Amino acid sequence: MTPALHAEYPPRNPIINQRCWRHSSREAVARCPECARFFCRECVVEHLGRMICSDCMARKTAEAAAGRFSTARWSVFAAGGFLLAWVIFYYLGVMLARVPSDFFE
Repeated sequence: MTPALHAEYPPRNPIINQRCWRHSSREAVARCPECARFFCRECVVEHLGRMICSDCMARKTAEAAAGRFSTARWSVFAAGGFLLAWVIFYYLGVMLARVPSDFFE
């Protein structure tokens, strides 16, 4: 390839000549697939085989915790609803049991 022809094509790897989003003096080694920013080695963590920045990782952790909370909250409401229905039907049965038998004749 001639130098003139090589100059016409940009490099295929977008990480070349990129700097870290937080540390502008450091060379970027990874691009976060969540926010599409470039980061150095200290700013990324591996999660499920992907390199993710710490901000996106914190957001994923918070979302997972919120999901667990909503499941627990749903379980409490379901148990409370079941208990309420049981109490209503129990006292309805007690009230019907107190009706004198000659009422039905």
